[in-house]
Amino acid sequence: MALYPSDKTETAYNGKDRNAGDIGVTPQSELWNGRLAMIGFLAYLLWDLKGYSVLRDVLHLVS
Repeated sequence: MALYPSDKTETAYNGKDRNAGDIGVTPQSELWNGRLAMIGFLAYLLWDLKGYSVLRDVLHLVS
């Protein structure tokens, strides 16, 4: 059974699997960096909706 996608899009950039967990500055690590940043941003938004806003607390102290 082949892994999906089985077309050429998964290795189109540099001939390596786009989801590989390579270390260093590679296209694969940039994809993982973006994915983890999106998860972190979503986690902060959910945290903010619960009422634990660090940003609002800091801005309240500044102004």
